[in-house]
Parts: sequence; structure tokens; C-alpha cells
Amino acid sequence: MANKDLDVAKPIKLILSDVDGVLTDGSITIDNAGIESKSFNVRDGQAIRIWCKAGFQFGLLTARNSQIVKIRAAELGITLVRQGFSEKLPAAKEMIEQSGLDLSEVCYIGDDLPDLPVMYAVGLAATPADGANEVRQAANWVMTAPGGRGAVRELIERLLKAKGRWDDFVPNRMS
Repeated sequence: MANKDLDVAKPIKLILSDVDGVLTDGSITIDNAGIESKSFNVRDGQAIRIWCKAGFQFGLLTARNSQIVKIRAAELGITLVRQGFSEKLPAAKEMIEQSGLDLSEVCYIGDDLPDLPVMYAVGLAATPADGANEVRQAANWVMTAPGGRGAVRELIERLLKAKGRWDDFVPNRMS
């Protein structure tokens, strides 16, 4: 692990994540009855649980309003959720203040232009491999996995490894 990773990861106590394009592949499926569906990666969910079990916080910040996001957040025990914010920075600052943290203690992972103001403001900016070009340029860390396909898992694993905590959650083989 590079020293740069250690330096950037050490202060991070909260991950804020966009939803569409980060926790999903960005697809929104609407059937003939107008029912919306999204697909979430189970490994991202497992990593979020691990992150929180390690004593850190995780929140969702999305420009869209979706019952699906509310359901997924409840499944994962995420209580820090803001939906319907096209201007994300004010909502992010409110969430960070609510968490009792400073911007420097926050990692934000986003994939598109509305995410840039938050990415510029926080201590660590990350994006999935398929984030918009401008977002990849602004990010401190660009994941190798695309959105909805393990990017959040990769981010959390990288953060916890940099903090020396990942192995706490990997079961050892019994002799």
C-alpha cells in the first residue's frame, strides 16, 4: 500500500455515496406499469456492513427520489440518507455536521458532474472506473470496478486496508 493511500485514508470516518452510477450501474428500468427497479451489488452491501461494523459511518446522497433507495438503505442499516438534492454540497455539509465530523474526515464517491462540488470539498474524492471523465480527473482515487459492480466494495476494502483494519473482518482458516 502506497504511503499516499495511508495519508489520505487515515482521517476518513464517513463515506458518503451517490446511488445511481455508483451503487448501481446507472440503469433505471421502468416497466409498463411505471414500476421502477434498480440492481445493487451484494458485495457492495457486505462492504458497507463491514465499514459500519468497524465503527465508521456511511451515508447516501442522491439527486433522485426513490423508494428503492429507502428500502436498500434500511436493509443495510444506513440511516444517513438524503434524496432529491440536485445541489449536493449543501446536503452533504448538513450530513457531515449531523455526523459531528469535518469535511477532511469524509470520503465521497460519485460518478457524474453533480457530484463534483462535494468531491472538491471533502478529504477524499473517489469514483467508479466508469465515472464521467471530469469526475475521474477530479478524484483522488479511481476504482478499477465500475459503478454497481463492486466499486464501493473496492473503496471500502482499500480504506480499511490502509487503516490496517481489513484483516479484522476476514475469517481465518481454522487449523
